[in-house]
Amino acid sequence: MGHSHSHDHSHSHQPANFGRAFAVGIILNVIFIAIETVYGITSNSLALLADAGHNLSDVFGLAIAWIAVWLGKKAPSKTRTYGLKRSSILAAMLNAVFLLIAIGGIAWEAVQRFSAPAPAAGATVIIVAVIGIVINGFTAFLFMSGRKKDLNIRGAYMHMAADTLVSLGVVIAGFVMIYTGWEWLDPTVSLIIAAVIFIGTWSLLKESVNLSLDAVPSGIETEEIKNYLMNLPDVIDVHDLHVWGMSTTEAAMTVHLVRSKIEDNDELILRMNKELHDKFEIEHPTIQIEKGTFACSFAPHDVI
Repeated sequence: MGHSHSHDHSHSHQPANFGRAFAVGIILNVIFIAIETVYGITSNSLALLADAGHNLSDVFGLAIAWIAVWLGKKAPSKTRTYGLKRSSILAAMLNAVFLLIAIGGIAWEAVQRFSAPAPAAGATVIIVAVIGIVINGFTAFLFMSGRKKDLNIRGAYMHMAADTLVSLGVVIAGFVMIYTGWEWLDPTVSLIIAAVIFIGTWSLLKESVNLSLDAVPSGIETEEIKNYLMNLPDVIDVHDLHVWGMSTTEAAMTVHLVRSKIEDNDELILRMNKELHDKFEIEHPTIQIEKGTFACSFAPHDVI
């Protein structure tokens, strides 16, 4: 029986350093929140105030994501042998919760405004929304390069990209209000904002919850991994295959292999470590190899 727990350090999956992007994004959004709040109050625009509240949740979300990136780079300790990598999963989940709370507040206020409409200055809405397009669009751009590999960074990107589209919608609605005087359009835009936020949040919430429950990370297929392992030299069985996310950027795997011969285990393990990373993005493989005649006494009931 052989056992290996190895990492290919030539292919690091450490979260990228987006410190400057977080700092710039937070500063720009705080400025934008101040602008939206002032103009929202002076122009009696629920759409602006609602979006200001949402952008405040974005600032908290960016701060939490930034802290999680920092914590994820902390070295392991005797009591936390994986370090604090899972903080990025918690950050993604908290971001989703913040957004859901914002959605509830926006929708509630919009419904109230339908029964008690108030005029809103269309020109002011347009000007502030254009500022939002610039600020949110630029902030989204800062996180664009990391959105595919890190759920935590993707959360930040999704917030900003969605806000950019919402601001574009507000501009269009503002022009319509100027020429039609439709006061109901203001709460309608607020409800559209809530719907857009919810759609963008759902995948973030689903994936972060799944990762927190040790589900297989998105994009990794266990059947493909099993087929790969079964086709390795002298492998006659694969069992106890488990894959989970250690963080939003790193996946771990444990597996038991049964081989008809084990003399070349070391060479095979080196090969597997590299190929599991390159083909399936498994950063932390733990491999136990058993001789064909060995009966594993620890085989659990949930064998894959």
